[in-house]
Amino acid sequence: MIYRLVLSLRHLAYDKGWKKSEAPEIPSVSVGNVTVGGTGKTPMTELILQKLLGSDAWGYRNIAVLSRGYGRKSKGYRKVDREGNPSMYGDEPLQIARKFLSVTVAVDKDRLHGCSQLAADGADVVVLDDAFQYRALKPSLSIVLVDFNRPVFRDRLLPWGRLRDFPSRLLKADVVVVTKCPAFLTDHEMEQWREKLKLTGQKLFFTTVSYCQPEPVFPEGDRRYTYAHGTILVSGIAKDGPLADYLSDTYRIIRKLSFPDHHPYGKADIRSIMACVKAAPTACVMTTEKDAQRLREAKNVPSELRSRLFYLPIRAEFLTPEMDADFTETLLDSIK
Repeated sequence: MIYRLVLSLRHLAYDKGWKKSEAPEIPSVSVGNVTVGGTGKTPMTELILQKLLGSDAWGYRNIAVLSRGYGRKSKGYRKVDREGNPSMYGDEPLQIARKFLSVTVAVDKDRLHGCSQLAADGADVVVLDDAFQYRALKPSLSIVLVDFNRPVFRDRLLPWGRLRDFPSRLLKADVVVVTKCPAFLTDHEMEQWREKLKLTGQKLFFTTVSYCQPEPVFPEGDRRYTYAHGTILVSGIAKDGPLADYLSDTYRIIRKLSFPDHHPYGKADIRSIMACVKAAPTACVMTTEKDAQRLREAKNVPSELRSRLFYLPIRAEFLTPEMDADFTETLLDSIK
């Protein structure tokens, strides 16, 4: 009841104009959710960047990403150095910076200040990671994600559930994307989602997760290990069940080490992983792309682990080409 009251008063203050919402100086696209983690914001941010980079209108311009930088030890506005570490910028901003070399990635808790700094540095458009709850900023396009496997209409507010905001807030978005769907949904199933989410004029899209080929975490990674029959799964994400299911189609999962989301890997964790490696000397070690950023920062990683440690990149894909084209048009039209 206390959390509900605080949320209600905060939204009332913005809705009545007692607190101000401002549009940044440059076109902006916000990617967010109403739940705590696990809806696929980073793959969606990367998908948006691919759309912008592939556009004739935006591909040659200065594109930026702004994140809060969850879990970082630094303060204020900072541009992400690709040679830096997650403790300075956060794992997800660092992942994006290393993947998209032509994109400027920055972190700032104050999103309006961050947008102003990026505009001053020459950015033409900014993609805002996890900014739906940041009501002081009014983006050009607001995209909210909903997990297919944990729909908001079956969830509860914190602390009894994973909702950090009211499901009715979806009506304030321009676009709602249901993520982590099966590869195929019927028109009837998609229309049922619209009804259950109680959407009105919002555009509704559906995406699925596609896994890519394993990539070495360290340069000395030996790809021959990826042909092993067994694997050790190491993860520090909100939900590693889908990844385990995917890997089990190819590998026998010998051990699974699950750590908290955004977990910084220390000496004790490396010892735990090495104990599994010694017990299964022919197995490879698989992790997520987000975890790879933090494992690179870990100290004294033995060469025996560095050679067999791989991560699985993922990407978000729309269920149909028509849906993909509609989303692209919606995105580009919003920031013209």
